Amino acid sequence: MTETHQTLKKTPLCERHASAGAKMVPFAGWYMPVQYAGIIEEHMHTRSKVSLFDICHMGEFFVTGTSAEKDIDKLVTCRIDDLVPGKARYGFLLNADGGIIDDLIVFKKNTNDFMLVVNAGTIAKDAAWIKKNISAGTSFSDESEKMAKLDLQGPLADDVIKKLVDVGKIDGLKRFNFIQCEIKGVKVTLSRTGYTGENGFEIFFPSEKASVVWDTLLGFNDVKPVGLGARDTLRLEMGYSLYGSDIDEKHTPVDAGLLRFVYMEKDFIGKKSLLKQVETGSKIALVGFTCEGRRSARSHFEVHLRTPNPQSRTPKIGDVTS
Repeated sequence: MTETHQTLKKTPLCERHASAGAKMVPFAGWYMPVQYAGIIEEHMHTRSKVSLFDICHMGEFFVTGTSAEKDIDKLVTCRIDDLVPGKARYGFLLNADGGIIDDLIVFKKNTNDFMLVVNAGTIAKDAAWIKKNISAGTSFSDESEKMAKLDLQGPLADDVIKKLVDVGKIDGLKRFNFIQCEIKGVKVTLSRTGYTGENGFEIFFPSEKASVVWDTLLGFNDVKPVGLGARDTLRLEMGYSLYGSDIDEKHTPVDAGLLRFVYMEKDFIGKKSLLKQVETGSKIALVGFTCEGRRSARSHFEVHLRTPNPQSRTPKIGDVTS
């Protein structure tokens, strides 16, 4: 292992990945598995069966107190006032100019208790922004180092979880709903969410129990470990944005075509700037496109319009983000 790798953070499952023959790479300050058997094979396994992802690098914040709901409502773009305990919602943290500080999911545990799940590379700036903008009576805690997160994704995910958790709880669990339960004696938050576009679950629990839950889930025949490479192709196939590539502080939800995750009937940080942009329109757009052949369109490749003459080139009309 090089000196660079030694400085990277490691999830509690790093040794499990190495022993399984995973190819490890730096990602957002972490040493993570990019693939095991191969990205395409792992992508297709997730679409046809069920895959297990180590997402322990993600951030988990807990915001509590009698003013917590009001503070979160001001901080995020999604609607919070009608969110009931046991439900989650996707939205954005915006700066005053409407730029996207991060995209995140808000989990409402009860009236005064929320969990925010944020991206690994933005944990520090997200925490600073939230603490700056909450009331004195609201408590903020960054539990990212203490929490583990595993994603079980694929059409057979329910079959696996039903062997570990009460079937009735799973059958009634709708998308963006979550429950508290146990897996092999470990207390977990089991959420019907994910970043692959497949059916599946995100599982949150204390980091010291990571190996127990990981080994338990991999004990089922159809479950295979999958790396970040296939996670990226799966989310790209679904058109899900990646923070730092497709969205960032220099771009707004208007630029990214993501206004459906902004509830304009309330006040939130960045709303004034967004309203102006909605009126004037954006000069840019984040759109999908198809490539001919097998060559991948890499990040920052230039995009040009097709011409009748393959030898000629139109002016650049954009850049590839993902």
